[in-house]
Amino acid sequence: MSTVNPQPLWQPDPERIAQARITAFQAWAAEHHGAPADGGYAALHRWSVEELDTFWKAVTEWFDVRFSTPYTQVLADRSMPGAQWFPGATLNYAEHALRATASRADEPALLHVDETHDPRPVTWAELRRQVGSLAAELRSLGVRPGDRVSGYLPNIPEAVVALLATAAVGGVWTSCAPDFGARSVLDRFQQVEPVVLFTVDGYRYGGKEHDRRETVAELRRELPTLRAVVHVPLLGTEAPDGALDWSALTSADTEPVFEQVPFDHPLWVLYSSGTTGLPKAIVQSQGGILVEHLKQLGLHCDLGPEDRFFWYTSTGWMMWNFLVSGLLTGTTVVLYDGSPGHPDTGAQWRIAERTGATLYGTSAAYVMACRKAGVHPTRDHDLSAVKCVATTGSPLPPDGFRWLHDEFAESGADLWIASVSGGTDVCSCFAGAVPTLPVHIGELQAPGLGTDLQSWDPSGKPLTDEVGELVVTNPMPSMPIHFWNDPDGTRYHDSYFDTYPGVWRHGDWITITSRGSVVIHGRSDSTLNRQGVRMGSADIYEAVERLPEIRESLVIGIEQPDGGYWMPLFVHLAPGATLDEDLLNRIKRTIREQLSPRHVPDEVIEVPGIPHTLTGKRIEVPVKRLLQGTPLEKAVNPGSIDNLGLLAFYEELARKRA
Repeated sequence: MSTVNPQPLWQPDPERIAQARITAFQAWAAEHHGAPADGGYAALHRWSVEELDTFWKAVTEWFDVRFSTPYTQVLADRSMPGAQWFPGATLNYAEHALRATASRADEPALLHVDETHDPRPVTWAELRRQVGSLAAELRSLGVRPGDRVSGYLPNIPEAVVALLATAAVGGVWTSCAPDFGARSVLDRFQQVEPVVLFTVDGYRYGGKEHDRRETVAELRRELPTLRAVVHVPLLGTEAPDGALDWSALTSADTEPVFEQVPFDHPLWVLYSSGTTGLPKAIVQSQGGILVEHLKQLGLHCDLGPEDRFFWYTSTGWMMWNFLVSGLLTGTTVVLYDGSPGHPDTGAQWRIAERTGATLYGTSAAYVMACRKAGVHPTRDHDLSAVKCVATTGSPLPPDGFRWLHDEFAESGADLWIASVSGGTDVCSCFAGAVPTLPVHIGELQAPGLGTDLQSWDPSGKPLTDEVGELVVTNPMPSMPIHFWNDPDGTRYHDSYFDTYPGVWRHGDWITITSRGSVVIHGRSDSTLNRQGVRMGSADIYEAVERLPEIRESLVIGIEQPDGGYWMPLFVHLAPGATLDEDLLNRIKRTIREQLSPRHVPDEVIEVPGIPHTLTGKRIEVPVKRLLQGTPLEKAVNPGSIDNLGLLAFYEELARKRA
C-alpha cells in the first residue's frame, strides 16, 4: 500500500505544474467561485466534492459551455439514481465538438491511420462540412430527436462524422466494431431499435481483409425498424440493393444545424460486456457527457488545441467515445483502425511517432506485451512529442510503470504515466490522471474532480490504506440517465445501488492511500475469499505474468459444497514453455513471496487460452459459473466472448471434477 513506494517514480517539474490547465482553472475558480487558492490538488478536489454545484457551474463557465436556454439551477435533485443536472438548460454536444473550426479551419481535426501507418488528415472545416451534409440527410430520412442511429463501423473518420451528425439532429448514437459477429451486434442493437444503420463492407486487420457483407445482410434482416442503411465501401465494394452510398450523403456544402436539446437528452447508448446475459444498454446524456468530458480531457488530461490525442480503441468500447470527445478541447484526434500489434508488437509506438501524439493511451496488457517482447519505444522511435502515456482496461502492474519510465528516461524524456480507471457505466474515469501530482509505482494519482470516490467496508464505513469496495457517494453528470428498456429503473438500481442505498457501488476492490492515491485490485464480484481474507485477482496476475513463460493467467475462487474453497490458477504459456516441476515451483514461490502464502493457488492448470470479452477483459465470473456446473448456455452469453471455443476446456474440466 502507501508505505511500499514512499518515493515517487515521477514528479512534475515546476514549469509543468505552472503550465497545466488545472493550475489556471484553480486560480480562476478561487477568484470567481471561492475555490481554495492554496493546498494544491487535494484542496481543489475536496472543494469540488463539498461544493458540487459550484464546481460544476465553474466547469461550464471555464469551458464556455453554450446553453441556448439557461438552467434554473445546477443540481435539482442529488439523489442516486435520479440526480437532475442543469434543469431548464438546452445545448448540443456536436456544436461544442466542432467549435474549433472557427479558429483552426485548415488544421487537422482528425488524423486517420490504418495498417500502412500513413496518417491522413481531415481538417476541421472538412469535418464540419461533412457533419452538416449528413445531418441534413438524416433529417430528410425522417430522423428526429430521440431516434436511434447505429454504426457497424471501425475506428475511421466516417464513424466520427456519423456520431456528430446524429448528435446534431438530437438522435441517439450507438455503435459496434465490425469484428463483432451478427449475434453480438443484434444482442445490442435489437434492444434499442435503430432507424438508420451505417455499415462497412468489411475491415482490414492483421494484414488481411475481412468481408462483412453477409453479416450486414443478416443485420438488415433482423433489424425491422431500419428505415435506411448507409454503405461505407471500406473494401471498395458496391452498395448492396436498397442501401444508400456514404459519399452521396456527405457531398453537400451544408452548414450544420444543431438541434438544441435538454441537458439530459440522450446522446448515445453504450453496452456492458454482457458476459452473463443481454448486455446492459447504458444511456448517457448530451449535457452530462459534455461537461464530464470537458473536465476529464481539458483538466485531467491537460489537452488543448496544440495537442494530438491517440488512444488505441475500437468503436465497441467506451474509450472510442471518450477519444472522439477530444474534439471538445480543440485537440487533434488520432483514429487508428487496425491490429494493435501489426506488423510487429511495436506498432502503436510507430503510430504515436508518425502522428506526433502528445497523449498516447493504450491498454495495460499492451504495455506488458511490449515489455515481454523486448520493445524499446524511444530507442526505435522519435517519441519526443509524447508528454503522457495513459493506460486503462486493467490495472497497470508496477513492472509496467517501471518499464515505461525507464524506457523514456533512457532518451532523457520526462514521461508522465497516467494509469486511469473508470467504466463504460460513466464513460469516464473515477480516478487517474492529474498533471500536477507525483506518480507512485502501481498507483493511480488521485480521484477525479467532482468525484467523491471512497473505499468502503461491508457496513459502509470509509477505509484508508485498506482494501474496500469502490463507491462514489455523490452524483456525476455522466452517470446513466437510465438503461434502455428498463421502464421502472429496476435493472439500473440493482446494478449499482442495491448494496449501499443511494451510493454508487461499482464492483471493484480499491485502496485509497493516506496520500490520496488509488490502487485498483480487480473486480469485487469475482472476489477471491480464502479463510475470510479477500484478495484481488489483479494482484495475482501481476505477480505471475512477470514470469517470461506465462503469457496470461486467470484465477478463480470457488466455494465448495463441503464448505471448502478451491482456487485454481489457469496459465496460458508462451510458445515453447512447458509447465514442468521447475515452473510450477517458481509460480508458487513468486506468489508466496510477492503476495502471501494465502494467495498460492490449490492447482496450476495449463490452458489453451484465456477467454476475454469483446473489449479484451478476462472473464472471471462466467468461468467460475462453468466450474460450478452451470451449463454453458446459462453461464455465458456466447456473443460476448472473443473465442467461445476456449470455454469448452473449462466446461470439460467441470464435468471431470463433478
